[in-house]
Amino acid sequence: MRRQCDLASAAAVCIFVPTTSTCAPVTTLAQFLARADAIARDGAALIHTAVGREALDAARVALLGRKQGLLTTLMAALPALPTEDRRAAGAAMNATKQALELTLTSAEAVLAPPPDASRPPDLTMPGRDRWTGAVHPVSLVIDEISAIFRELGFTIALGPEAETEWYNFGALNFPPDHPAMEAHDTLYLSDDTLLRTHTSPVQVRTLQTYTPPVRILCPGNVYRRDFFDATHAPSFMQIEGLCIDEGVSFVDLKATLSEFARRFYSGSSRVRLRPSFFPFVEPGAEMDVEVDLGDGKGSRWVEILGCGMVHPRVLDGAGIDSEKYSGWAFGMGPARIAMSRHKLPDIRLLYDSDVRFLEQFSR
Repeated sequence: MRRQCDLASAAAVCIFVPTTSTCAPVTTLAQFLARADAIARDGAALIHTAVGREALDAARVALLGRKQGLLTTLMAALPALPTEDRRAAGAAMNATKQALELTLTSAEAVLAPPPDASRPPDLTMPGRDRWTGAVHPVSLVIDEISAIFRELGFTIALGPEAETEWYNFGALNFPPDHPAMEAHDTLYLSDDTLLRTHTSPVQVRTLQTYTPPVRILCPGNVYRRDFFDATHAPSFMQIEGLCIDEGVSFVDLKATLSEFARRFYSGSSRVRLRPSFFPFVEPGAEMDVEVDLGDGKGSRWVEILGCGMVHPRVLDGAGIDSEKYSGWAFGMGPARIAMSRHKLPDIRLLYDSDVRFLEQFSR
């Protein structure tokens, strides 16, 4: 045995290895295995005798260093071995490396400082709040609207977002030259397939499937070629309602929607209906509610939905006898309802996915 300090002298660590395993070239598998055993044995002894963190770090560099570590030097001899012996030599080298790393880990655990018993944890310190997620404000509005209409006898109906031109326009009494049917207003997937611009096709499909009386609520995504600004979005949620039965009149429409507005906003909120035109209803109207948006301008009328009596052509096109049945329908954007409910100045806030904004609505 002789003392070798050439590899570890820079780290102030000396490793004792056999002279033959240190200086003799490695050309056979037996020599390689002997060198690996020597490094494993003497390396473990070095780690166990290391005192303090600095000595342990120096031992790590001397044994496993990427440039001058003993194991790195041994790895350089691997290509000189015969091809059939390299697999066994590599396995021995990996076993030596794993054993040294495990010994180093154990030694570091012993050197870890014990917990400071003189400073117990402060059990009175409040815990940190964790963000666990929240229901989106638009989803909250949809859930609340659905709950109100469910109590009024409505059920939820859903339909496809990719529709044919007939379901989206033709069945709803749109004339062939209506501007909404142009490509600059509607997102077409093919000549006759498009992304629905409203959830009204769900009403037509329901009337084709079920015999009145029908009372449905149709929430879902719709798509239009709108610019993304403070009050518009190219993709947004919409809720439409439909009531078809014998003897249904405009009085039923006004009473139902007024009851909804009072329950959604407050019993003291005023509502009004203004005449308006939609191809699928006759007569048509828009409903406003008097609310304070919190912008310093006080209470004012804000449009929340469009509505009207279902046009007889829509009923006939869906296979419903318009001489026997009548009904009314409405449509609203829950994003704009959320804006008026929560006094939001810009609809884009609802699309930014900013957790700082959304956590204000967490339950």
